[in-house]
Amino acid sequence: MTVNLRELSSRFPHTGRIEGIYVRPTRRGETRRLEQALAITDRGLQDDHIAARSKGGKRQITLLQAEHLPVIASLAGMACVDPALLRRNLVIAGLNLMAARSLFNDTPLVLCLGDEVKLSLTGSCDPCSRMEDMLGPGGYNAMRGHGGVTARVLNGGVLRVGDAVRCMPAGPGSHIVDISR
Repeated sequence: MTVNLRELSSRFPHTGRIEGIYVRPTRRGETRRLEQALAITDRGLQDDHIAARSKGGKRQITLLQAEHLPVIASLAGMACVDPALLRRNLVIAGLNLMAARSLFNDTPLVLCLGDEVKLSLTGSCDPCSRMEDMLGPGGYNAMRGHGGVTARVLNGGVLRVGDAVRCMPAGPGSHIVDISR
């Protein structure tokens, strides 16, 4: 049986989960960890500074791969790293976030979190110079390639730590516009 790349790129071995939820009420403010949050369609997470800005954009929510935390810590010369220092909104375990971004414009993928929330991944979330302050000298380079992804909120709802995360084809007739390319 021959399987093509379109089919392979939409297969995931199992469901992931939300390990952490974080918001920053102000742009350079402290990161707060939450047990649950409200995702607002086409805005971001309630109480996060991004959602307070104008509607739209490709960086409404930022997601970090939980499995990358030990790698970042090792590269930064630390025993472990607190995800709050990395200033991302969601920490996701058990699902390859980079693979959850569609390879094909005509075959969009959707990240489904919990029972209601749907996200469209829009690009990589490159580290900023603040990582030098958070992780020490070399922190910026420790994060490069491990900074996570950005997303738009297609369908809002409540997110909780422990919620399932699934990646699925968007389905026929979906109107996802990839604004990242």
